[in-house]
Amino acid sequence: MVLQAQPILLTTELPGRTSAYETSEVRPQVSGLIRERAFAEGQVVKQGQILYRIDARLYQASEAQARANLTLAQAAIDASRARAERYGALVKIQAVSEQDYADARASAEQAVAAVEQARAALQTASINLQYTAVAAPIGGRIGRSLVTTGALVTASQTEPLATIQRLDPIYVDMQQSSSELIALRRSLSEGGALTGEAGVTLKLPEGSDYGRKGTLQFAEATVDPTTSAVTLRARFDNPDAVLLPGMYVRALVEQAQRQAAILAPQAGVTRDPKGNATGLVVGADDKVELRQVRTSRVVREMWLIEAGLGPGDRLIVEGTSKVKPGQRVRPVPAAATAASPPSASTSSRAEGAGER
Repeated sequence: MVLQAQPILLTTELPGRTSAYETSEVRPQVSGLIRERAFAEGQVVKQGQILYRIDARLYQASEAQARANLTLAQAAIDASRARAERYGALVKIQAVSEQDYADARASAEQAVAAVEQARAALQTASINLQYTAVAAPIGGRIGRSLVTTGALVTASQTEPLATIQRLDPIYVDMQQSSSELIALRRSLSEGGALTGEAGVTLKLPEGSDYGRKGTLQFAEATVDPTTSAVTLRARFDNPDAVLLPGMYVRALVEQAQRQAAILAPQAGVTRDPKGNATGLVVGADDKVELRQVRTSRVVREMWLIEAGLGPGDRLIVEGTSKVKPGQRVRPVPAAATAASPPSASTSSRAEGAGER
């Protein structure tokens, strides 16, 4: 086979797990008894939709009390201001002391502050009353309810009432070893960077392909010291909820573009006793040469050659056991051997006494 330089897209298959795009644990912000659950478990809820109703009678009474206190404070402010104005006129003719006038002004200012304080208390009571209707913080699919009607909930509890997950889109978190990441950056520095966002395809747990293509979002800037791996995150559209959080998948990530790559059939690359990769090449004088080669990965069932072979090299891919380095051969194109009879199925034939 005559090797040719060709552009290829380098991909890496990585293990990954899906995670929800958004997750919200629904918790109460006030204490009380659950009077109603207003959703069906497993359904899709909208942001702001009412999920639970907590007994609101105590909070309605607190709001009414706060509103009455505000009215009382507003009534007292008019009297305090009028008194301060009268004392201001009287102090000029020395009918009252300076101290009485100062006390009257302080009372008027305290009345103003009391109104603001009562208004804030009313606002707090109104907010607490609104919290008795527990709404969905985000839109998404809600799981099972962890409480039932009649359960007592508190504002400080750690257990959520339910969990909402947004599944469209969805994230896939993958792990790539730091050594592979270094090799990738080296290839990118050689001019193999992809333009735009890198594409990602998925294989589902049963082995089928996920029909939608995702995009690589980012790679973390730190290496996990326990696994020596870097986390990559991809985003996928998931309108049919095929992907669920926690699902194990295999991700094929497009990571670099090699413009002039050399691909060699696996049948043409063998290993010597020391484990080094070698290949038999037919030279210009039709003599066999042994080449030390360096491979990096398998692309389309062929070895990606990093060193040792170049464009135009005639690599022996069949009959490698029948020839030796330095032997003259009569090469046959590999494509022609497919139509040849079994006795002539090798792509290089030895000449002379060594022919088999």
